[in-house]
Amino acid sequence: MGQLRAYHLDRDCFDKIRDRREAAGGLKAGVAAVSDSDMFKSLSTGKPSARNWNSHFSRETLSRLPCVIKQASGYLKQPGIISLGGGLPSSEYFPYAEISMRVPKPPHFSEQCVLSEEAEMAQTVTIGKYDVQKGLSEYDLSIALNYGQAMGSAQMMRFITEHTELVFNPPYADWQVCQTVGSTAALEQIIRMLCDRERGDSVLTEEYTFSTALSTIVPLGIKVVGVKMDEQGLLPDDMDRILTSWDDSKGVRKPHVLYTVPSGQNPTGATQGIDRRHAIYKVCQKHNIFIIEDEPYYFLQMPSYTGKAEPAEQKPDTVQDFVSGLVPSFISLDVDGRVLRMDSFSKVLIPGSRMGWVTASKQVIQQFVRLAEVANQGPSGLAQIMLWKLLDETWGHEGYLEWLMSLKKNYTRRRNMLLAACEEFLPRDLVTWTPPAAGMFLWLKVDHTKHPEFPQRGILEIEQDVFSNALENGVLCARGSWFRAEPHTAPSELFFRTTFAAATEDAMRTAIQRLSTAIREAFRCE
Repeated sequence: MGQLRAYHLDRDCFDKIRDRREAAGGLKAGVAAVSDSDMFKSLSTGKPSARNWNSHFSRETLSRLPCVIKQASGYLKQPGIISLGGGLPSSEYFPYAEISMRVPKPPHFSEQCVLSEEAEMAQTVTIGKYDVQKGLSEYDLSIALNYGQAMGSAQMMRFITEHTELVFNPPYADWQVCQTVGSTAALEQIIRMLCDRERGDSVLTEEYTFSTALSTIVPLGIKVVGVKMDEQGLLPDDMDRILTSWDDSKGVRKPHVLYTVPSGQNPTGATQGIDRRHAIYKVCQKHNIFIIEDEPYYFLQMPSYTGKAEPAEQKPDTVQDFVSGLVPSFISLDVDGRVLRMDSFSKVLIPGSRMGWVTASKQVIQQFVRLAEVANQGPSGLAQIMLWKLLDETWGHEGYLEWLMSLKKNYTRRRNMLLAACEEFLPRDLVTWTPPAAGMFLWLKVDHTKHPEFPQRGILEIEQDVFSNALENGVLCARGSWFRAEPHTAPSELFFRTTFAAATEDAMRTAIQRLSTAIREAFRCE
């Protein structure tokens, strides 16, 4: 595997997609249409095929067969066929004839622009019940509001496949995508696919990790093993040490799965650099580890913070500049097909859509679809058509990337505001931090050794004091102990997670002042 590099978009990449669509004669996909990424990808000449992952699948996965009723939907594309097979309700009984949405016109993405009545700033788009029949669109309410396939609608599958190829361009031939009902549900499916309680399976992750991931994995009877971290996140040398010295005789199998959040990691805010991702991938190849890459914050990568006097960040000139400036995804360097990448619209569009997608080898996606067929039957049709109308028919790929560029700029400003407040108010002899290069979180380290009653009082007691004081002072921060991968072991450090995602910029400044007071009170500072 060669040195990692950023992926570069061709200047005519969007024209190529339009030409490919035109050559295909448009998309004709009706109710419950079956689709996959092979229908929408460009030719993968010269790329290798992914490895076989049967040895990593759980017993449940290997025993699961396709849903026969879902498979029968494939016959609906036969011209002239009359279906008496599936229980698809008639669209004439759907009580929605039309939905209208006011959305921004790129590059005018601010809320003020969206609410504006000026035609050059925003527009009202309408979704009708029979737009396809009338030749007005490729997707309408009669299709979206009916039952669909577990991989989602063909219309959104096309957009997501094209987006994945544009931004990530996986280096093996047989990659595919599948829509999800959000990354939390997707993670639960993936863990069930890869891990068995009965065979004593375990999962590697960062020593501090997404608490909901822990709440997903642990009840399934899967042991979580924490890997040490630094300011760039997971340490490959420590992961290699754990795997090399693993002793199966203790009743837990050597891990064969890694769950990681590489960009703007939750909770630490750490972002793995290019060389770090390369090193982690090499360790996974050495020990045959399958990687679950959770990337909700991938597009929120920011320039380095240099101080509160830093000038406003300059927006990249083009979407090509934006994409080439991103740290490459694991899926972009995955020559083996050993990565399943999870993407989400929650952090970059609307959390309430409960929509995202996974990218992996065809073999892995086929198993994911089989489980989704009985677990959730795919994402909401209403959410899909709302996003498709915005992303595909209204903005297009270039407009969506421009939106992500704008979002990066806004989160950079918010991050800088929070960091400036920390520099102004927090006691620097007690609290330290590394400015995040992506995401929504700032990880504060509190020096517990300077507490007047340490070590008579433990880290968790001191953490509780700071947390309680913070609430009394009117600010809520997340306790670092909530995110520990191995909470049954004694903690060695004290952390709090803060976020710059939700509060107004003025409120963030006030919150940090209150947190500073809470820490000083807990440590009895004058």
